[in-house]
Amino acid sequence: MQVVLASIRRCLPILDSLCVLPRADVSVACVGLEASLEFTISYGKRACEALCFSPTCFYVIGITYMNKVFDNATQALDGLLHDGMLVASGGFGLCGLPELLIQAIKDAGTKDLTFASNNAGVDGFGIGILLESKQVKKMISSYVGENAEFMRQYLSGELELEFNPQGTLAERMRSAGCGIPGFYTKTGVGTVIAEGKEHKDFNGETYILEEGIFADLAIVKAWKADPTGNLVFRKTARNFNPPAAMCGKTCVVEVEEIVPTGSLDPDSIHLPGIYVHRIIQGEHEKRIEQRTVREA
Repeated sequence: MQVVLASIRRCLPILDSLCVLPRADVSVACVGLEASLEFTISYGKRACEALCFSPTCFYVIGITYMNKVFDNATQALDGLLHDGMLVASGGFGLCGLPELLIQAIKDAGTKDLTFASNNAGVDGFGIGILLESKQVKKMISSYVGENAEFMRQYLSGELELEFNPQGTLAERMRSAGCGIPGFYTKTGVGTVIAEGKEHKDFNGETYILEEGIFADLAIVKAWKADPTGNLVFRKTARNFNPPAAMCGKTCVVEVEEIVPTGSLDPDSIHLPGIYVHRIIQGEHEKRIEQRTVREA
């Protein structure tokens, strides 16, 4: 991508904003009679070489993104995991679960985790395997059912649980992804959900303040991705994946297929690659949570 800018004063703020883009190399070349400027930006740190410019020069910024595609989940999570971190996970029931990344977290042995996820999968699958290995200390969830170990740990006091209405949980993730620290909602007013939260009246109606979920890491599952991280989800497997991806400081995605850059219809992209930092392609089990059939 190339961007033409009018002056050095307008260029520098944009360079500063580019510093926060993970896994990006940014090279800058100034063009003008008295201009010569080169920058390299990588992992949020800026290095400057051959700085010589005129305040009236024009420049071209060329941005070349580093490879986001990794061979497997273990490699994709390398350097991202630490004890006590907050992880946002996509998925609803067994649909759209980032199962490969969850298994890699289990294998890494990272502990004292807080997971923001609609639910915790089922016993022996999804986040359920992290509950069984006692790597999760707290769940921020909407639903406890379908997982006996989840219920047992919560009722016995082994596991902290922060209940959220499903819409509130999705909006807490989405808000954080948009840089919004909190929002007011009527959902939960007058219930245990509202206890300890700020109340405010608008037009005669009472609302409670909910805070955005700013996760250390987001793990999500998508159907297709291109190498730049643009994602397409398939039907209901989209569920909590887009807002979860948005709210993570770093987002790692597992997909069924990686397609060439430019092959995805721009109008069909559900989540732009700016939110995605690492991608893996893998095989997925695709369990059915509840199978109902008629007798023959």
